[in-house]
Amino acid sequence: MTTADLHTLTGAYALHALDDDERERFERHAADCADCAQEVRELTATAARLGLAVTDSPGSALKDQVMRRITTVRQEAPRTLPLSAPRAVGIRRRRRGHRALAAALAAAAALGGTAAWQHERAQDAREQARQAERRADQVAAVLTAPDATSRTAKLADGASGTVVVSRSRDRAVFISSKMAKPPGGKVYQLWFDDAGTMRSAGLMDPGRTSEAVLMKGSVDGASGMGITVEPAGGSTRPSSPPVALLGLPV
Repeated sequence: MTTADLHTLTGAYALHALDDDERERFERHAADCADCAQEVRELTATAARLGLAVTDSPGSALKDQVMRRITTVRQEAPRTLPLSAPRAVGIRRRRRGHRALAAALAAAAALGGTAAWQHERAQDAREQARQAERRADQVAAVLTAPDATSRTAKLADGASGTVVVSRSRDRAVFISSKMAKPPGGKVYQLWFDDAGTMRSAGLMDPGRTSEAVLMKGSVDGASGMGITVEPAGGSTRPSSPPVALLGLPV
């Protein structure tokens, strides 16, 4: 594979679509090619934003629509009996009518409760989408910053990790590729290394093996970063040996 060929792999690399050999050769090339490194950061940010484009939430008027439709459902008319029918039959019919009415009211109340629940879920979904969009914007701002620098390291079992730092924004992004999922009930936790003191920088998604994570907190004062396996919810300080340690790029 020629250098010209390697220049064309930025998109595939950003989407984690290269095999191990291609990825290693491209990473060696990108370490000395500022254009390719910058293009990878921009494509990674674009891929993150495209994932938000398919977000679709139920309309806010869902509850009102359901409640209006309830009023259009007609109750079945009672059947009439000859006047000679025993009075007991009439009593039973009235009782059945009362039970039917009670059932209808209960069904309407349940349907109204379901509509309210669906409305709340729709609001939750919209808020989650807004939060995801804000995170994507923040990741993109770091990856595409004019002063963004990166460092890539090989992790266990063929995985790799890249930390991208923007000193002007005082933020960092960690990009993982093909990391093994943590054990059940565990999560990967990111840390900033402040002269030997580890400061929590957030949690990774335990259900994903490749992702871009905006590290929590400022970069200022940190010389490196680390990753540990912690109980779900994270820890206040590392409780296990580090999975990886990376120096922050200058």
